[in-house]
Amino acid sequence: MSRYREINLDLIHTYAASERRSKVETAQEGKPPYPGMTVKEFLDRMPGILKANDLKAIARSVVEAKHLGKPVIVMLGGHVIKTGCSPILIDLAGRGLVSHFASNGSAAIHDTELALFGRTSEDVDIQLETGAFGMAADLADFINKGVKNAIPEMEGFGEAIGRCLIEQGAPFGKRTLIANCYELNIPYTIHVALGTDIVHQHPGADGSAIGEASLRDFRILAETVSGLGNGGVVINFGSAVILPEVFLKCLSVARNIGHDVRRFTTANFDMIQHYRPNENVVRRPVLPGGKGYSITGHHEIMIPLLAAAIVELIR
Repeated sequence: MSRYREINLDLIHTYAASERRSKVETAQEGKPPYPGMTVKEFLDRMPGILKANDLKAIARSVVEAKHLGKPVIVMLGGHVIKTGCSPILIDLAGRGLVSHFASNGSAAIHDTELALFGRTSEDVDIQLETGAFGMAADLADFINKGVKNAIPEMEGFGEAIGRCLIEQGAPFGKRTLIANCYELNIPYTIHVALGTDIVHQHPGADGSAIGEASLRDFRILAETVSGLGNGGVVINFGSAVILPEVFLKCLSVARNIGHDVRRFTTANFDMIQHYRPNENVVRRPVLPGGKGYSITGHHEIMIPLLAAAIVELIR
């Protein structure tokens, strides 16, 4: 027998599980798929629990924003373009479900490469060893000349690149997000940090032009952000630092000027949840009212899934 006393479990107070309030019920469980099921049936058969519920809630918020005439802003990093999601985002824009795209420089570079050459994403491991990484002159010339052209036209960075792709008849331009936004008259703003993009390492890079055009895009994005209140939506796809920081400053500007930017929805989709997106997109902006969501998963899976949920709601 042990030398130490044990607690007497006969003294505990119990209750009936059948009378306890519980978070999960059988009605919320998922249903197995079957061959030939529709997208709607697939979505309806997902468990009505946690992130599956959040995904549907975000989709509903996008559709409600469209009905209310409120902005839906989609922010994105380069990996979104590299994983083949541009055509899906273009379709949402064409349906009037996205009113503003904002990206870092890398997303715009990948999108432009695909438009001009039908391919993107060099092998950095191999190219870096010889110093060839990012040294594609034709791509750099196109973007650096495009941003210089933005200055006399008083255009933003994204607007100028979209116009150049259209005017020069980019061979694969029909599938590029930037060019489609230009044709649809939807703002696509590019927000860069000098030295972060491969086109900055070329002699044709003009820091003054890049800075002026990107700053104009900041003001264009801030104008869209000013209309988010009472039903707008902001979704961040995979930008871990640049766009969350830019968005927070745009929000501060809009509120400072006097716009009531409260009671809107935010969401962060990424393969790994990072500090800045969750603070600057999901949590801080909706403290005065609204709802923020975090969804973890690969873009090539989650973006088509969210788009499917949105499209099903507007049928």
